[in-house]
Amino acid sequence: MKILKIVPTFCLFLIISQIQAQSAEMNSYRFSEGLQFTTKGGKKIKMSGYIQPLFEAKQYTESDDFDTENRFRIRRARFRIDGGSKDQRFNYRVHFDLSGSSEVDDSSSSFLLDAYASYEVTKQLTVLFGQRSTYTDNRELFMASSSLQLVERSRLTSAFASIREFGLFLQGKFRTGGGSYLKPYLVVTNGDGANVFSKDHGGIKVGGRLDFLPFGLFTNFGQFKEADVMRERTPKLVIGANYSINFGMSSRRGRGSGDIIYLDDDNKESLPDYTKYGADFLFKYQGFSMLGEFVKSLASVPSDITQRILNSGSTSTSFDVGGIQDVENYVKGRMMLGEGYNIQAGYVFKSGFSIDGRYTYLKADENSFLNNDTFYSRPYYYTIGLSKYLGRNYGAKIQTSFTYVDGDSINGSDGNPIEGDELIGRLMLTFSF
Repeated sequence: MKILKIVPTFCLFLIISQIQAQSAEMNSYRFSEGLQFTTKGGKKIKMSGYIQPLFEAKQYTESDDFDTENRFRIRRARFRIDGGSKDQRFNYRVHFDLSGSSEVDDSSSSFLLDAYASYEVTKQLTVLFGQRSTYTDNRELFMASSSLQLVERSRLTSAFASIREFGLFLQGKFRTGGGSYLKPYLVVTNGDGANVFSKDHGGIKVGGRLDFLPFGLFTNFGQFKEADVMRERTPKLVIGANYSINFGMSSRRGRGSGDIIYLDDDNKESLPDYTKYGADFLFKYQGFSMLGEFVKSLASVPSDITQRILNSGSTSTSFDVGGIQDVENYVKGRMMLGEGYNIQAGYVFKSGFSIDGRYTYLKADENSFLNNDTFYSRPYYYTIGLSKYLGRNYGAKIQTSFTYVDGDSINGSDGNPIEGDELIGRLMLTFSF
Protein backbone atom coordinates (compact mmCIF):
# COMPACT_ATOMS: atom_id res chain seq x y z
CA MET A 1 0.00 0.00 0.00
CA LYS A 2 2.88 2.40 0.76
CA ILE A 3 4.23 1.71 -2.73
CA LEU A 4 0.92 2.81 -4.25
CA LYS A 5 1.12 6.09 -2.35
CA ILE A 6 4.63 6.71 -3.67
CA VAL A 7 3.73 5.99 -7.32
CA PRO A 8 1.91 9.31 -8.02
CA THR A 9 4.84 11.35 -6.70
CA PHE A 10 7.32 9.28 -8.70
CA CYS A 11 5.29 9.72 -11.90
CA LEU A 12 5.07 13.48 -11.30
CA PHE A 13 8.85 13.80 -11.00
CA LEU A 14 9.26 11.57 -14.06
CA ILE A 15 6.98 13.78 -16.16
CA ILE A 16 8.65 16.97 -14.94
CA SER A 17 12.05 15.50 -15.84
CA GLN A 18 10.77 14.63 -19.31
CA ILE A 19 9.42 18.14 -19.78
CA GLN A 20 12.75 19.68 -18.80
CA ALA A 21 14.76 17.24 -20.91
CA GLN A 22 12.75 18.00 -24.03
CA SER A 23 12.64 21.77 -23.47
CA ALA A 24 8.87 21.81 -23.33
CA GLU A 25 7.00 25.11 -23.09
CA MET A 26 3.78 25.65 -21.21
CA ASN A 27 0.85 26.85 -23.29
CA SER A 28 -1.39 29.69 -22.13
CA TYR A 29 -3.26 28.56 -19.03
CA ARG A 30 -7.05 28.54 -18.64
CA PHE A 31 -8.69 27.93 -15.31
CA SER A 32 -9.50 24.22 -14.70
CA GLU A 33 -8.11 23.08 -18.06
CA GLY A 34 -4.82 21.85 -16.62
CA LEU A 35 -1.20 22.70 -17.28
CA GLN A 36 -0.46 21.97 -20.93
CA PHE A 37 3.06 21.64 -22.31
CA THR A 38 4.32 21.23 -25.87
CA THR A 39 7.83 20.02 -26.68
CA LYS A 40 9.89 21.29 -29.60
CA GLY A 41 9.04 18.04 -31.35
CA GLY A 42 5.33 18.72 -31.02
CA LYS A 43 4.58 16.16 -28.29
CA LYS A 44 1.92 17.22 -25.80
CA ILE A 45 1.74 16.69 -22.05
CA LYS A 46 -1.10 17.82 -19.79
CA MET A 47 -1.32 17.72 -15.99
CA SER A 48 -4.70 18.31 -14.34
CA GLY A 49 -6.62 17.50 -11.20
CA TYR A 50 -9.25 18.50 -8.69
CA ILE A 51 -10.22 18.18 -5.03
CA GLN A 52 -13.67 17.68 -3.49
CA PRO A 53 -14.10 18.35 0.25
CA LEU A 54 -17.41 16.83 1.46
CA PHE A 55 -19.68 17.11 4.48
CA GLU A 56 -22.38 14.46 4.96
CA ALA A 57 -25.09 14.09 7.62
CA LYS A 58 -27.36 11.03 7.99
CA GLN A 59 -30.44 10.51 10.15
CA TYR A 60 -33.26 7.95 10.50
CA THR A 61 -36.87 9.11 10.55
CA GLU A 62 -38.29 6.96 13.37
CA SER A 63 -35.31 6.07 15.52
CA ASP A 64 -34.51 7.77 18.84
CA ASP A 65 -31.50 5.52 19.47
CA PHE A 66 -29.35 6.99 16.71
CA ASP A 67 -28.00 10.53 16.68
CA THR A 68 -27.27 12.25 13.42
CA GLU A 69 -24.15 10.73 11.86
CA ASN A 70 -21.83 13.46 10.57
CA ARG A 71 -18.83 12.91 8.34
CA PHE A 72 -16.19 15.36 7.06
CA ARG A 73 -13.65 14.14 4.53
CA ILE A 74 -11.88 14.69 1.20
CA ARG A 75 -14.23 12.82 -1.12
CA ARG A 76 -11.79 12.88 -4.03
CA ALA A 77 -8.33 14.28 -4.69
CA ARG A 78 -7.55 13.41 -8.29
CA PHE A 79 -4.37 13.96 -10.30
CA ARG A 80 -4.12 13.09 -13.99
CA ILE A 81 -1.38 13.06 -16.58
CA ASP A 82 -2.25 12.93 -20.30
CA GLY A 83 0.20 12.87 -23.15
CA GLY A 84 0.34 12.27 -26.85
CA SER A 85 2.35 12.34 -30.04
CA LYS A 86 2.50 15.34 -32.36
CA ASP A 87 -0.22 13.99 -34.64
CA GLN A 88 -2.29 12.89 -31.59
CA ARG A 89 -2.69 9.35 -32.93
CA PHE A 90 -0.82 7.90 -29.96
CA ASN A 91 -1.96 8.96 -26.49
CA TYR A 92 -1.66 7.81 -22.89
CA ARG A 93 -3.20 8.58 -19.50
CA VAL A 94 -2.23 7.93 -15.88
CA HIS A 95 -4.84 8.89 -13.28
CA PHE A 96 -4.63 8.73 -9.46
CA ASP A 97 -6.89 9.37 -6.48
CA LEU A 98 -4.78 10.55 -3.57
CA SER A 99 -7.71 10.45 -1.12
CA GLY A 100 -7.87 6.65 -1.23
CA SER A 101 -11.70 6.76 -1.33
CA SER A 102 -13.92 4.41 -3.29
CA GLU A 103 -15.55 5.74 -6.44
CA VAL A 104 -18.97 4.59 -5.21
CA ASP A 105 -18.42 5.31 -1.50
CA ASP A 106 -18.04 1.75 -0.23
CA SER A 107 -15.28 0.15 1.84
CA SER A 108 -12.95 -0.38 -1.13
CA SER A 109 -10.25 2.09 -2.12
CA SER A 110 -7.87 2.57 -5.00
CA PHE A 111 -5.00 4.94 -5.71
CA LEU A 112 -4.44 3.98 -9.34
CA LEU A 113 -7.54 4.71 -11.42
CA ASP A 114 -6.54 4.85 -15.09
CA ALA A 115 -3.35 3.65 -16.74
CA TYR A 116 -3.65 3.03 -20.48
CA ALA A 117 -2.29 3.84 -23.92
CA SER A 118 -4.39 4.39 -27.03
CA TYR A 119 -3.74 4.42 -30.75
CA GLU A 120 -5.94 5.94 -33.44
CA VAL A 121 -5.86 3.28 -36.16
CA THR A 122 -8.11 5.35 -38.42
CA LYS A 123 -10.30 8.41 -37.95
CA GLN A 124 -13.12 5.99 -37.17
CA LEU A 125 -11.37 3.45 -34.92
CA THR A 126 -9.28 3.81 -31.75
CA VAL A 127 -7.71 0.96 -29.76
CA LEU A 128 -6.91 1.27 -26.03
CA PHE A 129 -5.00 -1.15 -23.81
CA GLY A 130 -4.67 -0.96 -20.03
CA GLN A 131 -6.92 -0.04 -17.14
CA ARG A 132 -9.82 2.38 -17.44
CA SER A 133 -13.54 2.76 -16.85
CA THR A 134 -15.42 0.18 -18.88
CA TYR A 135 -17.92 0.87 -21.64
CA THR A 136 -20.23 -1.91 -20.43
CA ASP A 137 -21.43 0.01 -17.35
CA ASN A 138 -24.34 2.44 -17.24
CA ARG A 139 -23.95 5.88 -18.82
CA GLU A 140 -23.19 7.72 -15.58
CA LEU A 141 -19.81 5.96 -15.51
CA PHE A 142 -18.94 7.86 -18.70
CA MET A 143 -19.01 11.04 -16.61
CA ALA A 144 -15.96 12.30 -14.70
CA SER A 145 -16.58 12.73 -10.98
CA SER A 146 -15.89 16.46 -11.31
CA SER A 147 -18.77 16.90 -13.76
CA LEU A 148 -21.58 15.10 -11.91
CA GLN A 149 -24.98 16.77 -11.72
CA LEU A 150 -25.50 15.87 -8.06
CA VAL A 151 -23.06 15.40 -5.17
CA GLU A 152 -22.90 11.59 -5.52
CA ARG A 153 -23.55 9.07 -8.26
CA SER A 154 -26.84 7.18 -8.21
CA ARG A 155 -27.36 4.02 -6.18
CA LEU A 156 -27.83 2.13 -9.46
CA THR A 157 -24.17 2.81 -10.24
CA SER A 158 -22.91 1.58 -6.87
CA ALA A 159 -25.12 -1.53 -7.04
CA PHE A 160 -24.26 -2.83 -10.52
CA ALA A 161 -21.19 -1.06 -11.97
CA SER A 162 -17.80 -2.75 -12.16
CA ILE A 163 -16.33 0.74 -12.81
CA ARG A 164 -12.76 0.02 -13.93
CA GLU A 165 -11.19 -3.02 -15.58
CA PHE A 166 -7.97 -4.06 -17.26
CA GLY A 167 -8.04 -5.19 -20.86
CA LEU A 168 -8.53 -4.24 -24.49
CA PHE A 169 -10.98 -1.47 -25.46
CA LEU A 170 -12.08 -0.56 -28.98
CA GLN A 171 -14.15 2.51 -29.80
CA GLY A 172 -15.50 3.70 -33.12
CA LYS A 173 -17.13 6.84 -34.47
CA PHE A 174 -19.06 6.79 -37.76
CA ARG A 175 -21.16 9.49 -39.43
CA THR A 176 -24.49 8.05 -40.50
CA GLY A 177 -26.03 10.90 -42.49
CA GLY A 178 -27.92 14.02 -41.57
CA GLY A 179 -25.27 14.97 -39.01
CA SER A 180 -25.96 11.88 -36.88
CA TYR A 181 -23.28 9.59 -35.43
CA LEU A 182 -23.02 5.93 -34.48
CA LYS A 183 -20.48 5.01 -31.79
CA PRO A 184 -19.77 1.29 -31.22
CA TYR A 185 -17.59 0.02 -28.35
CA LEU A 186 -16.07 -3.43 -27.79
CA VAL A 187 -14.45 -4.61 -24.53
CA VAL A 188 -12.39 -7.70 -23.62
CA THR A 189 -11.14 -7.53 -20.01
CA ASN A 190 -10.07 -9.62 -17.02
CA GLY A 191 -13.54 -9.20 -15.47
CA ASP A 192 -12.05 -8.79 -11.97
CA GLY A 193 -12.16 -5.03 -11.59
CA ALA A 194 -9.22 -2.68 -11.07
CA ASN A 195 -5.73 -3.29 -9.68
CA VAL A 196 -5.67 -7.09 -9.48
CA PHE A 197 -2.28 -7.86 -7.93
CA SER A 198 -3.07 -11.46 -7.03
CA LYS A 199 -4.29 -14.34 -9.19
CA ASP A 200 -7.02 -13.63 -11.73
CA HIS A 201 -9.85 -16.02 -11.02
CA GLY A 202 -12.31 -17.32 -13.58
CA GLY A 203 -12.24 -16.42 -17.26
CA ILE A 204 -12.53 -13.20 -19.20
CA LYS A 205 -15.29 -10.66 -19.61
CA VAL A 206 -16.60 -9.76 -23.07
CA GLY A 207 -19.02 -6.97 -23.82
CA GLY A 208 -19.91 -3.95 -25.84
CA ARG A 209 -21.98 -0.83 -26.21
CA LEU A 210 -23.70 0.93 -29.10
CA ASP A 211 -24.50 4.65 -28.92
CA PHE A 212 -26.52 6.65 -31.43
CA LEU A 213 -26.47 10.46 -31.60
CA PRO A 214 -29.30 11.50 -33.96
CA PHE A 215 -28.64 15.26 -33.68
CA GLY A 216 -24.87 15.23 -33.89
CA LEU A 217 -22.11 15.62 -31.32
CA PHE A 218 -22.55 17.55 -28.07
CA THR A 219 -20.73 20.85 -27.46
CA ASN A 220 -17.35 20.56 -25.69
CA PHE A 221 -17.71 16.78 -25.13
CA GLY A 222 -21.04 17.33 -23.34
CA GLN A 223 -21.94 13.68 -23.98
CA PHE A 224 -19.58 12.86 -21.10
CA LYS A 225 -20.88 15.50 -18.65
CA GLU A 226 -24.24 15.40 -16.88
CA ALA A 227 -25.47 19.00 -16.51
CA ASP A 228 -25.91 21.27 -19.54
CA VAL A 229 -23.46 23.94 -18.40
CA MET A 230 -22.73 24.82 -22.06
CA ARG A 231 -26.48 25.40 -22.67
CA GLU A 232 -26.77 23.54 -25.99
CA ARG A 233 -28.23 25.80 -28.68
CA THR A 234 -29.88 22.88 -30.46
CA PRO A 235 -31.30 19.66 -28.94
CA LYS A 236 -28.68 16.97 -28.35
CA LEU A 237 -29.46 13.32 -27.62
CA VAL A 238 -27.49 10.12 -27.21
CA ILE A 239 -29.26 6.74 -26.89
CA GLY A 240 -27.29 3.64 -25.97
CA ALA A 241 -27.45 -0.04 -25.11
CA ASN A 242 -24.82 -2.24 -23.48
CA TYR A 243 -24.26 -5.95 -22.86
CA SER A 244 -21.55 -8.00 -21.15
CA ILE A 245 -20.93 -11.51 -19.86
CA ASN A 246 -18.32 -12.33 -17.23
CA PHE A 247 -17.20 -15.95 -17.57
CA GLY A 248 -16.45 -17.24 -14.07
CA MET A 249 -16.88 -14.33 -11.65
CA SER A 250 -15.33 -14.43 -8.17
CA SER A 251 -17.04 -11.39 -6.62
CA ARG A 252 -20.52 -9.90 -6.26
CA ARG A 253 -20.54 -7.85 -9.49
CA GLY A 254 -17.08 -8.18 -11.07
CA ARG A 255 -15.40 -5.47 -9.01
CA GLY A 256 -12.92 -7.77 -7.27
CA SER A 257 -10.88 -10.95 -7.67
CA GLY A 258 -11.08 -13.96 -5.38
CA ASP A 259 -13.68 -12.46 -3.03
CA ILE A 260 -16.02 -15.44 -3.40
CA ILE A 261 -14.64 -18.84 -4.46
CA TYR A 262 -16.48 -22.13 -5.09
CA LEU A 263 -15.02 -25.59 -5.76
CA ASP A 264 -16.15 -28.88 -7.29
CA ASP A 265 -15.54 -32.39 -5.94
CA ASP A 266 -11.99 -32.33 -7.32
CA ASN A 267 -11.19 -29.08 -5.45
CA LYS A 268 -11.04 -27.18 -8.73
CA GLU A 269 -12.57 -23.71 -9.01
CA SER A 270 -16.10 -23.60 -10.38
CA LEU A 271 -17.49 -20.09 -10.64
CA PRO A 272 -20.81 -18.60 -11.83
CA ASP A 273 -21.16 -16.56 -15.02
CA TYR A 274 -22.55 -13.04 -14.68
CA THR A 275 -24.54 -11.36 -17.45
CA LYS A 276 -25.49 -7.69 -17.46
CA TYR A 277 -27.31 -5.56 -20.00
CA GLY A 278 -28.93 -2.17 -20.05
CA ALA A 279 -30.14 0.86 -21.96
CA ASP A 280 -29.76 4.59 -21.32
CA PHE A 281 -30.05 8.06 -22.79
CA LEU A 282 -28.86 11.63 -22.22
CA PHE A 283 -30.69 14.71 -23.53
CA LYS A 284 -29.58 18.36 -23.36
CA TYR A 285 -31.06 21.61 -24.60
CA GLN A 286 -30.60 25.24 -23.48
CA GLY A 287 -29.62 24.42 -19.90
CA PHE A 288 -32.01 21.49 -19.42
CA SER A 289 -30.64 17.96 -19.16
CA MET A 290 -32.16 14.55 -18.54
CA LEU A 291 -30.43 11.22 -17.94
CA GLY A 292 -32.23 7.87 -17.91
CA GLU A 293 -30.72 4.44 -17.20
CA PHE A 294 -31.84 0.82 -16.93
CA VAL A 295 -29.69 -2.14 -15.85
CA LYS A 296 -30.52 -5.85 -15.53
CA SER A 297 -28.19 -8.58 -14.23
CA LEU A 298 -28.43 -12.39 -14.35
CA ALA A 299 -26.34 -15.33 -13.16
CA SER A 300 -25.70 -18.86 -14.39
CA VAL A 301 -24.53 -21.24 -11.66
CA PRO A 302 -22.52 -24.39 -12.56
CA SER A 303 -24.12 -27.64 -11.45
CA ASP A 304 -20.81 -29.12 -10.21
CA ILE A 305 -20.30 -26.71 -7.26
CA THR A 306 -20.05 -28.70 -4.01
CA GLN A 307 -17.83 -26.54 -1.76
CA ARG A 308 -17.22 -22.92 -0.87
CA ILE A 309 -14.12 -21.30 0.59
CA LEU A 310 -14.67 -19.44 3.87
CA ASN A 311 -12.91 -16.24 4.91
CA SER A 312 -10.69 -18.34 7.16
CA GLY A 313 -9.43 -20.30 4.15
CA SER A 314 -11.18 -23.53 5.11
CA THR A 315 -13.98 -25.07 3.03
CA SER A 316 -17.63 -25.80 3.73
CA THR A 317 -20.23 -27.94 1.97
CA SER A 318 -23.16 -26.04 3.52
CA PHE A 319 -25.33 -24.04 1.10
CA ASP A 320 -28.27 -23.39 3.38
CA VAL A 321 -31.16 -21.29 2.04
CA GLY A 322 -34.17 -21.17 4.32
CA GLY A 323 -33.19 -24.45 5.97
CA ILE A 324 -32.73 -26.25 2.64
CA GLN A 325 -29.47 -27.25 0.91
CA ASP A 326 -29.76 -25.15 -2.27
CA VAL A 327 -26.47 -24.50 -4.07
CA GLU A 328 -27.84 -22.42 -6.95
CA ASN A 329 -29.84 -19.96 -4.87
CA TYR A 330 -27.14 -19.72 -2.20
CA VAL A 331 -24.62 -18.65 -4.86
CA LYS A 332 -27.08 -16.17 -6.36
CA GLY A 333 -27.80 -14.77 -2.91
CA ARG A 334 -24.20 -13.52 -2.71
CA MET A 335 -24.32 -11.72 -6.09
CA MET A 336 -25.84 -8.41 -7.19
CA LEU A 337 -28.82 -9.72 -9.13
CA GLY A 338 -31.89 -7.81 -10.17
CA GLU A 339 -32.64 -4.64 -12.07
CA GLY A 340 -32.31 -0.92 -11.51
CA TYR A 341 -33.81 2.27 -12.89
CA ASN A 342 -32.41 5.79 -12.59
CA ILE A 343 -33.93 8.98 -13.95
CA GLN A 344 -32.59 12.44 -13.21
CA ALA A 345 -33.04 15.91 -14.66
CA GLY A 346 -31.95 19.46 -14.00
CA TYR A 347 -31.80 22.97 -15.32
CA VAL A 348 -28.78 25.28 -15.31
CA PHE A 349 -29.74 28.95 -15.25
CA LYS A 350 -27.63 31.57 -17.03
CA SER A 351 -26.48 32.74 -13.60
CA GLY A 352 -24.78 29.39 -13.04
CA PHE A 353 -27.28 28.07 -10.50
CA SER A 354 -28.69 24.60 -11.14
CA ILE A 355 -31.72 22.81 -9.71
CA ASP A 356 -31.66 19.02 -10.05
CA GLY A 357 -33.67 15.97 -9.08
CA ARG A 358 -33.23 12.20 -9.19
CA TYR A 359 -35.30 9.06 -8.67
CA THR A 360 -33.63 5.64 -8.39
CA TYR A 361 -35.34 2.28 -7.95
CA LEU A 362 -33.62 -1.05 -7.30
CA LYS A 363 -35.61 -4.25 -7.75
CA ALA A 364 -33.79 -7.23 -6.29
CA ASP A 365 -34.24 -10.82 -7.45
CA GLU A 366 -35.63 -13.22 -4.85
CA ASN A 367 -32.10 -14.51 -4.23
CA SER A 368 -29.71 -11.57 -4.44
CA PHE A 369 -27.28 -9.64 -2.25
CA LEU A 370 -29.47 -6.62 -3.01
CA ASN A 371 -31.75 -8.02 -0.28
CA ASN A 372 -29.02 -7.68 2.36
CA ASP A 373 -30.47 -5.57 5.20
CA THR A 374 -27.18 -3.99 6.23
CA PHE A 375 -25.90 -2.81 2.86
CA TYR A 376 -28.95 -2.71 0.62
CA SER A 377 -32.64 -3.64 1.00
CA ARG A 378 -33.39 0.00 0.20
CA PRO A 379 -35.37 0.06 -3.06
CA TYR A 380 -36.38 3.73 -3.41
CA TYR A 381 -34.11 6.80 -3.52
CA TYR A 382 -35.32 10.39 -3.99
CA THR A 383 -32.76 13.21 -4.31
CA ILE A 384 -32.99 16.96 -4.88
CA GLY A 385 -29.97 19.18 -5.37
CA LEU A 386 -28.83 22.77 -5.76
CA SER A 387 -25.55 23.71 -7.41
CA LYS A 388 -23.66 26.88 -8.22
CA TYR A 389 -21.24 26.62 -11.14
CA LEU A 390 -18.45 29.19 -10.96
CA GLY A 391 -17.54 28.70 -14.61
CA ARG A 392 -18.77 27.04 -17.80
CA ASN A 393 -16.08 24.38 -17.70
CA TYR A 394 -16.89 22.63 -14.38
CA GLY A 395 -13.72 24.14 -12.92
CA ALA A 396 -15.29 25.15 -9.63
CA LYS A 397 -18.73 24.52 -8.17
CA ILE A 398 -20.57 24.28 -4.87
CA GLN A 399 -23.18 21.53 -4.56
CA THR A 400 -25.67 20.48 -1.93
CA SER A 401 -28.21 17.66 -2.02
CA PHE A 402 -30.84 16.00 0.14
CA THR A 403 -31.71 12.31 -0.28
CA TYR A 404 -34.69 10.44 1.14
CA VAL A 405 -34.20 6.66 1.20
CA ASP A 406 -37.35 4.57 1.54
CA GLY A 407 -35.95 1.51 3.29
CA ASP A 408 -37.54 -1.92 3.06
CA SER A 409 -35.75 -3.48 6.04
CA ILE A 410 -32.70 -1.61 7.32
CA ASN A 411 -29.97 -2.79 9.66
CA GLY A 412 -27.24 -0.65 11.16
CA SER A 413 -23.54 -1.38 10.75
CA ASP A 414 -23.77 -3.53 13.90
CA GLY A 415 -26.43 -5.72 12.25
CA ASN A 416 -29.29 -4.56 14.49
CA PRO A 417 -32.58 -3.38 12.89
CA ILE A 418 -33.19 0.36 12.54
CA GLU A 419 -36.72 1.76 12.42
CA GLY A 420 -37.65 4.31 9.80
CA ASP A 421 -36.11 5.54 6.58
CA GLU A 422 -32.83 7.30 5.86
CA LEU A 423 -32.34 11.04 5.40
CA ILE A 424 -28.99 12.09 3.92
CA GLY A 425 -27.75 15.66 3.46
CA ARG A 426 -24.52 16.47 1.60
CA LEU A 427 -22.46 19.56 0.84
CA MET A 428 -19.44 19.47 -1.48
CA LEU A 429 -17.01 21.85 -3.13
CA THR A 430 -15.20 21.02 -6.36
CA PHE A 431 -12.08 22.96 -7.35
CA SER A 432 -10.00 22.07 -10.40
CA PHE A 433 -6.72 23.32 -11.78
